[in-house]
Amino acid sequence: MAYFIASSADVYGDVTIEKGATIWFQSVLRGDSNTIAIGEMSNVQDGTIVHVDHDAPTSIGEYVTIGHACIIHGCTIHSGALIGMGSTILNHAEIGENSLIGAGSLVTEGTVIPPNSLAFGSPARVIRQLTPEEISSNRKNAEHYYELGEKYLNNEIPPFQVRGAVHEGD
Repeated sequence: MAYFIASSADVYGDVTIEKGATIWFQSVLRGDSNTIAIGEMSNVQDGTIVHVDHDAPTSIGEYVTIGHACIIHGCTIHSGALIGMGSTILNHAEIGENSLIGAGSLVTEGTVIPPNSLAFGSPARVIRQLTPEEISSNRKNAEHYYELGEKYLNNEIPPFQVRGAVHEGD
């Protein structure tokens, strides 16, 4: 699979999407005043906004998972990281390799999260180092989204269709 971009995703400007990456429904990637790079096997899940600033490109490494409804703005997310649902990562922030940012977290401008860290909160703070099992789970999550992308490309997951005039539960 080259890559998968859902039909309702919007991708504009100077955006590079590498092999095996998936961009999911209602996501917006706007490389209008700088560059966005999405690495191999990474996924940008439903409802996420990826944007840039004139002095802040966005770089997402390989095997990165960006959860649903995140804001990723002018930052660097290194390979193997997982950004939990509803998190915001601001300009010049850097998420270390294999790190996990907990759901709903705010990583403020210029914050550096070291590799292999679990961080969460608003503002996000490092809580502890991830275990080898947790790091492996990050990668498996990225691989799972690659597999889902293949299923969508092969029409193995069809859109909803009404089956008859009466719906169950009516």
